[in-house]
This record gives sequence, C-alpha cells and structure tokens, in this order.
Amino acid sequence: MGLELYLDLLSQPCRALYIFARSNNIPFEFKRVDLMKGQHRLEEFRKVNLLMQVPALKDGSFTLAESSWAPATTSSRRGPSWQRGASGWKKQWGSSSSRKPIKRS
Repeated sequence: MGLELYLDLLSQPCRALYIFARSNNIPFEFKRVDLMKGQHRLEEFRKVNLLMQVPALKDGSFTLAESSWAPATTSSRRGPSWQRGASGWKKQWGSSSSRKPIKRS
C-alpha cells in the first residue's frame, strides 16, 4: 500500500500539498474528500482523521492529520533533503514550539 493523500482541492492547504507532491514527483494516491458535501464528517473519513479535517496523509498504518507537517513527511519519501530546512529552523528558533527564540544563558 502506498501513500494516500486525502484532499479537497477547494482548500488552500490541500492544493499546496497536492502541488508540492506533484512537482516533486512523489507517487501518491489521490483520495478526494468533498467538503461541500460534508464527506469529512462521515464515519469512513473519521477512521482516517479523528479531527475530521483535510489534508490528511496515510502511509500504510501511519496517518498524519497535521497539515503543516504533511509536506515534510511527503518529501521524506523522496529523500532526506527536507531535514536541512529543519536544522535551520532549530538554529533560529530553538526547540520551542512557541515561535520565540530560546534564550540560552
């Protein structure tokens, strides 16, 4: 089983992830979730993402519901080069998730 992306291309984060995966030649299976019809609230989609939000990424038994990490996870299937960007982020912001630099004494 390969990478599955659950997307509705009316959503900007979904379009960004779709364009990212296509432009980097990352093989994936497109699973359309029609937000206007409320398909994201169906029990079938809830099994994929308890938050009932798109985009969602599924790779075998691993499921990712955080849209901000989806491009990093998707690109890791292509190669580990995305991690270089993460080290730059850590240099600037530290390991804090609050977007404020950690002051070291």
